[in-house]
Amino acid sequence: MDLITWSTVWAAIVFIVDMVIRVTAILFVPPGRRPTAAMAWLLLIFFLPVPGVLLFLLIGYPRLPKKRRDIQTEVNEVLREANHHLELGSLLPDPPKWFDQIVQMNRTLGALPLSGDNSARIISDYQASIDEMTEAIRSSTTYVNIEFYILKSDAATEGFFVAMEEAIARGVHVRVLMDHWANLSKPLHRQTKERLTRMGADWHFLLPLKPLHGKFQRPDLRNHRKLLIVDGEVAFVGSQNLTDPSYNVPSNIRRGLKWIDLMVRLEGPVVRSVDAVFLTDYYSETGETPGEIDLVTPLVGTDDYDCQVVPSGPGFESENNLQLFLSLLYAAERKAHMVSPYFIPDEALLRAIDGATNRGVEVELFVSEIGDQPLVFHAQRSYYESLLGMGVKIWLYRAPYILHTKSLSIDDETAVIGSSNMDMRSFGLNFEVSLLVRGEEFVTELREVEESYRANSRLLTIEEWEKQPLRSRALDNVARLTSALQ
Repeated sequence: MDLITWSTVWAAIVFIVDMVIRVTAILFVPPGRRPTAAMAWLLLIFFLPVPGVLLFLLIGYPRLPKKRRDIQTEVNEVLREANHHLELGSLLPDPPKWFDQIVQMNRTLGALPLSGDNSARIISDYQASIDEMTEAIRSSTTYVNIEFYILKSDAATEGFFVAMEEAIARGVHVRVLMDHWANLSKPLHRQTKERLTRMGADWHFLLPLKPLHGKFQRPDLRNHRKLLIVDGEVAFVGSQNLTDPSYNVPSNIRRGLKWIDLMVRLEGPVVRSVDAVFLTDYYSETGETPGEIDLVTPLVGTDDYDCQVVPSGPGFESENNLQLFLSLLYAAERKAHMVSPYFIPDEALLRAIDGATNRGVEVELFVSEIGDQPLVFHAQRSYYESLLGMGVKIWLYRAPYILHTKSLSIDDETAVIGSSNMDMRSFGLNFEVSLLVRGEEFVTELREVEESYRANSRLLTIEEWEKQPLRSRALDNVARLTSALQ
């Protein structure tokens, strides 16, 4: 064959392969996905067929491997069977009809019930929350269960690690779970592992990426939960990682970035549910059930809050956290205040917000003025114009701080605090845990925290936003497309 013939043959092969890729993508990408996610994947594959297909094969399947899903299903069934033991305490009278329906939905999706007579106290100072968790460990007599997305031995957590060492020395069983990839990519990883091993902690990685050991799943699935349980009597849940507020990252330190967070200290029957969430993650990674965890013996209530723990993540069939946020936004009558460092809503969440503002609900969103993750930050900014047009007040927490709290409060007596952002990653790819609380005093306490955020923020106006340069808007919109690749 001459050169022209070979060129024609190769052109024909490339054309056929390209068409096969495009047609196959249309058949296999959309099923089971949101329209935005399907469209983003199809655009990527159409413009960059080979790289797009390779990326899709790597991260295009947002669920766990079948073995891990089977384990999650098994654990969920155990929790459902234990529900009558976890449904403890006297509930507050006269709940709104919608509240009971949301509780039932959460129980159906996440397997955990509502319990009453709980104490729930917000700790909004970063170091104070670490110090209070440290004191709880110092009082431990039987076991300490620790699960954090990021956990580091550094100056801020030194007391916490010393308390763990002292607890182990007096015979307390200390278990530690932490996300593999999140910790691997942060400073002090080796030092932290070595210290945990030296002290004798029973520690494990969550969702480890170790293909040579038969442990591999979509590499960007994360266990994003933050929780601590001491002796089955005291628990902490919230948004804060166990590390220095700069995360010890050199670029953060150069920019002066510090994280603003909060945790909730719990006592009462709901502690059993927090322990149940830890049990599911520990069993998923080790195949063992911690013997000291007691989900049966009733706990005496210490206050008057109704609480429900709502786990979510790729091990569940539904996006439990998104369903909870949507239901509360549709139930709001007067106020809906959202705090989320990474706010990248899907169509359903935008409609719920729009519906709330159209009903006359005061909707406020607290986010950071600057971002620590450029793509996420620009994707988030791409929604500001629509939100402002709906009548949402957007508060920008002033630099150099990163507002990392994750909460939603509606009206006067209902709030959610936890590890879940209001973004598509938290809805579909991260294991999260949220705490639903009913109680006027708790919401008042959270409103005071929101007011402190407001005092350290500035209000974004539509006039300011319309002055954004075209290049900035273009970058925001490109980042928005990438956020839908799920």
